[in-house]
Amino acid sequence: MIEFWMIVLVFVLSYLAGAIPFGLLVVWVFNGKDIRSVESGRTGGTNAMRAAGFFAGLLTAGLDVLKGVATGWIVAWLAPGIPWIQVVAALMAILGHNYSIFLIEERIGGGVRLRGGAGGAPALGGAIALWPPSALIILPLAALTYVFIGYASVTTMSVAAFAGTIFFIRAAQGLNPWEYGWYGVAALLIVMWALRPNLARLAAGTERVVGLRAYWKKRKEKEEEQRKQTQSKASVSRSSQHRQENGI
Repeated sequence: MIEFWMIVLVFVLSYLAGAIPFGLLVVWVFNGKDIRSVESGRTGGTNAMRAAGFFAGLLTAGLDVLKGVATGWIVAWLAPGIPWIQVVAALMAILGHNYSIFLIEERIGGGVRLRGGAGGAPALGGAIALWPPSALIILPLAALTYVFIGYASVTTMSVAAFAGTIFFIRAAQGLNPWEYGWYGVAALLIVMWALRPNLARLAAGTERVVGLRAYWKKRKEKEEEQRKQTQSKASVSRSSQHRQENGI
């Protein structure tokens, strides 16, 4: 029987692994900026990409995935063979990522807050810790969501949603414990809570678009600008012709 303090140690180490602010460190190394002062202020891969470019974002995302994966190693070392401990450990990594003890700061109105990311990457890492081949399903589906749905926030939430769906299907087939499916549900709730501002913008229709949505939006804006320029030139031409006809 695993002792209580060992279980607590698993959860504390999992939280601390998740709390490492890789995005803050990567962006600082790349260009010296503080990622917390850029766009959303989150420390995940999406904001790291905005702050320091594609490769900074990719590196940050990869390291954040590793946080969730690391919980599998921690559990295997200290408390192996108990599904609910692995699930809670993976969730602790997401909480550490979203609310990092290393990113504590004062609130303007008083009190303190813990900053971090939205949780998509460590949620993927947690799914990998539960069942490594899940990455081969979740990543392509998330990529399709990004390209065709066209919202980074929805893509982030989809990672947890796809994980839960996969694990519930496998549980129904007797291939993994039911606790794994509830991991996806809990991870989705944590991610959605972190993305409350994005959900509000989605409801208002003001959320930033990406993927094909962004492409078509830019194309439409370009065509509209070209149409306005054509109309302006035509108007100038008619005005010039009018003056010539009237001998002005």
